[in-house]
Amino acid sequence: MNILVVGGGGREHALAWKIARSPKVKQVFIAPGNAGTATETGLVPIQNVPINELDFAGLIKFAKANAVDMTVVGPEIPLCAGIVDAFESETLRIFGPNKKAARLEGSKIFCKEVLRKGNVPTVTARSFGNAKDAIAYLETGPEIPFVVKADGLAAGKGVIVCSCRSEAVDAVRRIAESREFGEAGNQLLIEERLDGREASVLAITDGRTILTLPPAQDHKAAHDGGIGPNTGGMGAYCPAPLVDAEKLHWIEEKVLVPTVHALDRLDVPFKGILYAGLMLTRQGPRVLEYNARFGDPECQPLLMRLKTDLVDIFEATIDGKLDRLPPLEWDPRPAVCVVMASQGYPGKPETGFPIRGLDEAAKLPDVKVFHAGTAFNEAREIINSGGRVLGVTGLGETIPEAKRAAYSGVKCIRWDGAWCRKDISDRA
Repeated sequence: MNILVVGGGGREHALAWKIARSPKVKQVFIAPGNAGTATETGLVPIQNVPINELDFAGLIKFAKANAVDMTVVGPEIPLCAGIVDAFESETLRIFGPNKKAARLEGSKIFCKEVLRKGNVPTVTARSFGNAKDAIAYLETGPEIPFVVKADGLAAGKGVIVCSCRSEAVDAVRRIAESREFGEAGNQLLIEERLDGREASVLAITDGRTILTLPPAQDHKAAHDGGIGPNTGGMGAYCPAPLVDAEKLHWIEEKVLVPTVHALDRLDVPFKGILYAGLMLTRQGPRVLEYNARFGDPECQPLLMRLKTDLVDIFEATIDGKLDRLPPLEWDPRPAVCVVMASQGYPGKPETGFPIRGLDEAAKLPDVKVFHAGTAFNEAREIINSGGRVLGVTGLGETIPEAKRAAYSGVKCIRWDGAWCRKDISDRA
């Protein structure tokens, strides 16, 4: 099979790497890819294709010209823009939810509607179309901690956690007046802030059958101890011990299944990755948000542990035959992914610096370096080209050993301004 992966981040590098390990695959294309996918070695070649992830006509033309048997979409932006609908209209096989279903991630207001219809446990939210009404609501309400969210896509940064009313008012102004997150802030939500620990539970569904994956935990805050601004994710580990088998079963029964049913009642059948971001409170798990694709960086440790052929899973999802798939097989060892970032992130990153030590890190056992924001300079050196640059992922017999493996890879790698959190997985 020829497989096309759409995207160019760390998640897409992990997807291309895992797909290339399938005995069914003879060629993997990735559009546009990055320096890591361009230098990936293995039995199956991975080829970067210089086509933007939103150039649907160009991607479709390429898929037809190169006999692509299946396309896998990594990022949320093309999903929400309707790439699945565009490919299916040309009778091309593609993995991911269509445009209507991807609204589950693309609009937090729509997500809340689905949660209400499914009676899924979440936190009450109020939506607003302008700063004036939102600020009036805050100033007349109780003095409690809030979370203020841009309704649309904001690369994981459109959620501002506030400890008091004045911080919430400032967050509203940033989203709705200063337009810090662009059109994502056309509407916004205000929620009461929940206390607890966050976890990510991802599932694969064909609209009828749900395959729940091992729980993971992301680290959204920029700095050690969970402080600082939200980012796209500074690291993740899998499995997350705070979600035990009993709790995972509860999440399947009370969260995932009713969500799929609620979408179906809205005539929005969902096929693809259903990613629940949860807060584990004293009253039980509460859904904070849904994503409609693999998390980044949760995807990296998940796929490091997956032993089942990923292509088989994607094909069964597209064909509505997940119920016929044997139970998924996993490496029993946990995995930890540490994100290395550029100076300035999550603000404007400082880029263009050569990255040293990648070959040294690649020689370490049970360590894999997934590229996210990398490119080549004129001298064909690999340089940092974005905010989140690398996802250094390690396996170990225990979570501390997996952490040790990941950070041993981190220690090999340097560029001007490189930094990372030092506490990924410590709370496990």
